[in-house]
Amino acid sequence: MGIECSSVVAEAREDVFAWYARPGALARLAPPWQPTTIVAEAESLRDGRAVLRLPGGLRWVARHVPEAYDPPRCFADETAIDGIASAPVGAMPWRHTHEFEQLDQDRTRVVDTVDSPVPAHLIRPMFDYRYRQLADDLAAHRRAADHGFRPAVVAMTGASGLVGSALSAFLTTGGHTVIRLVRHPARHPLEREWNLADPAADLLDGVDAVVHLAGASIAGRFTAAHRRALVESRVGPTRALAGRAAAAGVPTFVTASAVGYYGPDHGDEWLDETSARGSGFLADLVVDWEDAAEPAARSGVRVVRIRTGIVQSPRGGTLRLLRPLFAAGLGGRIGDGRQWLSWIGIDDLVEIYHRALWDRELSGAVNAVAPHPVRNVDYTATLARVSHRPAVVPVPRWGPALLLGKQGAEELAAASQRVAPDRLTSAGYRFRHADLDSCLRHLLGRTRGPEAGSDA
Repeated sequence: MGIECSSVVAEAREDVFAWYARPGALARLAPPWQPTTIVAEAESLRDGRAVLRLPGGLRWVARHVPEAYDPPRCFADETAIDGIASAPVGAMPWRHTHEFEQLDQDRTRVVDTVDSPVPAHLIRPMFDYRYRQLADDLAAHRRAADHGFRPAVVAMTGASGLVGSALSAFLTTGGHTVIRLVRHPARHPLEREWNLADPAADLLDGVDAVVHLAGASIAGRFTAAHRRALVESRVGPTRALAGRAAAAGVPTFVTASAVGYYGPDHGDEWLDETSARGSGFLADLVVDWEDAAEPAARSGVRVVRIRTGIVQSPRGGTLRLLRPLFAAGLGGRIGDGRQWLSWIGIDDLVEIYHRALWDRELSGAVNAVAPHPVRNVDYTATLARVSHRPAVVPVPRWGPALLLGKQGAEELAAASQRVAPDRLTSAGYRFRHADLDSCLRHLLGRTRGPEAGSDA
């Protein structure tokens, strides 16, 4: 059965094809709601091989077809599922032909034809997602190029985490080089070993910018040991890395931060980057974390502190935890649901980090939150609606304390922060997903694109 989907993107054909050919394209296009993990990307669209891990120990292996490789017009891959004990290798065959039609100098029609026994209704949401990702990513790179941002070398900590992996893929598809700063001995030319307490003198040689994302996960019971891990994984390493960036003359240092800066509860007050810090453990942590970047700022490095809200992605964070509960019809508000939740879609967060790299007017604190925060009761109602499930099982306020402890429940699960992205708005940033409904529909594959094709 042949299934054809298509979409028009506002870029030249050569640029669109080049985007597909760079490292990270598969990661940017893989739908986050699907239970797959990328094991290896194809090194070549001509004859490379990509491998994805599926549930149950299976592997999705896509081999590119040399005869179909005709840049910038076409490439193709043939896919089979390996590892099925009761069936021959190659069960469920799939041939995917990618064609690129030049409409004019600045527009390209991307046409995807799939020959597969998989039903069309299961395939189309994937291409709706892919086309939106492709168009938005290409547009973001075009804006940066129009502002003079050329291919750069970016050193990144935390590159394997939720945000770091998405940001790395985004940057490499845009032609940038990402050097991963890792804790273990370097195993790859694009890795450098990073000693947290005493970074090597040559750690940042040849680097144009640093993105610092590393830190122990905040999720967890707020025991003394957990709080100590949060502090020790952020404050000291940030200070050491900022000092190394200053010594190396790196012009830009972008570091993660959090809206926990504002404290656990300000009622209905709007909080922008000029608002006073709040109280509590997380506020104290964020203040020390942000101050740790001062060695770089004092030396003239442009330092940007990304105060991140609740990141929305099925691959991690809150949404990953809530999604199976809502799928089972067990979702519901926390307490009375009146607390404010300042959220941000993973792709907007990635683009905000990108903006911090090229926009020389951005420095200091930047609230990475969508412009429309929602109350907890509205968040749960929206997720239930998008998931086509009810949300009728409220969680009592004491429920999160069983997992997080009293302090963790107050500062995480029950926190109420109505945060505004004033610095981004003033800079003219346009959100990919300004409202929660459109964000969740995109991330969970619950929307249809305007230009989907028809069955062949």
